[in-house]
Amino acid sequence: MIHLKAGQNTALTADSVRFTAQTTGTVELGALVVGEDLRVRDVHDHVCASRPAAPGVSVAGAAVELTLSRIRSDAHAVLLFVTNGHALGTVTASLYENGSPAAEFVISPNAGESALICLEVYRRGGGWKLRALGQGYAGGSAQLLTTHGVTPPAPAQAWQAAPLAPPSAPTETVARPAPTSGIPLEVDHGLQRMWMIFEDAARSAAALVSARDYATNRLDQELSEAVSNPATRNTPAADAARAQAQRRHDDLVARADADHRRDSDQLGLEIAEADAAMPAALASWLAPAWTTRAARSDGIRLGELYALDRGGLRVPYCVPVPLNRPLWVDTESTAAASRVIGALVARLVAAIPDKPTKVDLIDLTGGLRTLAAPLAPLLAGPVIADHGDISARLAELAHAAELADIAYNSGQAVPPTEHRILVAADFPHGYQGSDVVRLGQLMVRGDLIGLSLVIVGSGGGEFGDGPVDLLAQSCRHLPTMPGTPLFDPWTGNAWELDLDMLPAEPELQARYLRM
Repeated sequence: MIHLKAGQNTALTADSVRFTAQTTGTVELGALVVGEDLRVRDVHDHVCASRPAAPGVSVAGAAVELTLSRIRSDAHAVLLFVTNGHALGTVTASLYENGSPAAEFVISPNAGESALICLEVYRRGGGWKLRALGQGYAGGSAQLLTTHGVTPPAPAQAWQAAPLAPPSAPTETVARPAPTSGIPLEVDHGLQRMWMIFEDAARSAAALVSARDYATNRLDQELSEAVSNPATRNTPAADAARAQAQRRHDDLVARADADHRRDSDQLGLEIAEADAAMPAALASWLAPAWTTRAARSDGIRLGELYALDRGGLRVPYCVPVPLNRPLWVDTESTAAASRVIGALVARLVAAIPDKPTKVDLIDLTGGLRTLAAPLAPLLAGPVIADHGDISARLAELAHAAELADIAYNSGQAVPPTEHRILVAADFPHGYQGSDVVRLGQLMVRGDLIGLSLVIVGSGGGEFGDGPVDLLAQSCRHLPTMPGTPLFDPWTGNAWELDLDMLPAEPELQARYLRM
């Protein structure tokens, strides 16, 4: 049996699974069958003592029974929880596979929580995995249930689920994507798989960091206690207490490191399997997808995330396509970042192979000269090398986006027939104020003409509250200098980003950029 810490996960191999929980006093057990947004579809996805069964999930006495093969096929996960009428003490959650103990997770609520999601059983590929959560709710079962989409019954009438109303716009109207933050929940297929792997890596890393911090704090406390009494400070008993404290620390850290290595090894296998199946835009350069016919992708790969103090695992970092935020490559030298920019363009081209692609390239310093030749068949016009020519090109694109916006608001829009990629390098030097405004307009309306926007230059912040800084704040920044941390959205832990670079060989550049 494995002893899990918060955030850790393990694979499930049996079809029959049972959840139990032990604590002081009595608790009620239940389950929520949820989609990718972690919300139920309707009231029947809430399984509890008064509603004891749903497909593949049932409450039987002091246990929740799962038959994984019978859970509805569009369900993403089952959340296993306990509730009580008052603050919960320490809860030991146990999971059994085919009747045999498989995993245990001890949770110690400390904020008056009276409801607690202990474990999550979730789909991964063609199988199922178990994750230790320990998410508490001081507002009790009502807060837990409403957070996950279960609406309490209205007074004096039966609860009835209300379906989402369909959009009133004509079906041929272009749908403008809603703003997003954090995890892009609307993505599916390849991009979703990569973000699930990233989430597992983040939670495993958080468990390692938490265990290390706990071990260090406990060691400091025990060492302080060993020397707190001057009469016994230099005695053999104090020496033994210090040695025992150090051994406990080392054992705890060793177990945490071993658990993290196990998780990392499993995730490394999942990353390799995914890379072999991903479309080219989400795959590494050596993946088989780059040697076959391009397939449409819901995202692009930007690089790999890693943390040297947490082992050698490198997790692909991917974002949605069409881009929900412009990409900003932070660099003082366009030439130094040219292969990073080439990688982004190659993957943007590969992501939408079923539409013709046109690339607009602004390159005032000549730093992207090596990319111009292989991109020649895709260029929408001459490479802009003079700052005086920037305004006309941006005005053309902004005008097209404005017309598309008018059509969109009048209900007469049609989907874009081509994919436009604008690379605005050497920004903001040499750009006029009107150029910055037009880039802001393209950031807002560019999706209506199929535009992906990539800005290359020094990364804002020093420009005050003007248009450049506002534009910078709206972009997804990609640091090119090592030592610039990125923070995952689940645990807030820091990661380094190693951006992918286009291979240096001219024949490979031509093949990747024209796929």
